Amino acid sequence: MIKKSHEVKKDVHTDFRGGKGEVVLYHYMDEQSSNGAGRLFCKGVLPPGSSVGVHKHTGDHETYFILSGKGRVNDNGNLVEVGPGDLQHCLDGQEHGLENIGDTDLVYVANILYTEQKKI
Repeated sequence: MIKKSHEVKKDVHTDFRGGKGEVVLYHYMDEQSSNGAGRLFCKGVLPPGSSVGVHKHTGDHETYFILSGKGRVNDNGNLVEVGPGDLQHCLDGQEHGLENIGDTDLVYVANILYTEQKKI
C-alpha cells in the first residue's frame, strides 16, 4: 500500500492533553491499517512554546522519536532535554509529556501500540 502526502489525515489540536499552544498531527496509519496493533501512528509538529500535556497510558504504550528541533520530555516526572535522534518510550501505566523549548518547530514521530493486540 502507498499513501501519498495529500491522503494523510491532518488534525490540529489546541492545549492537547492539557498542554499549551497547538500541535499538528499527520496520521500516516490508523488502527484498522495496523490490524489492531495500535491506535496512533503520526508525525507531530509542535511550534515553539507548545506542548503535549502530561498524560498516563493505560492498556497501551507510546514512543516519541524526535526528528528535529529541541524539546523537553516529562518522563514520569523526570524532565529530560531531547533533540534529533532521541527516543522516549512510555510504558503501560506510566506518564509522559513533551514540550518544545526551542525556537523552531519540534517534529517527532509518535506511535501508540496496544499492550495486547486487539482483534478487528
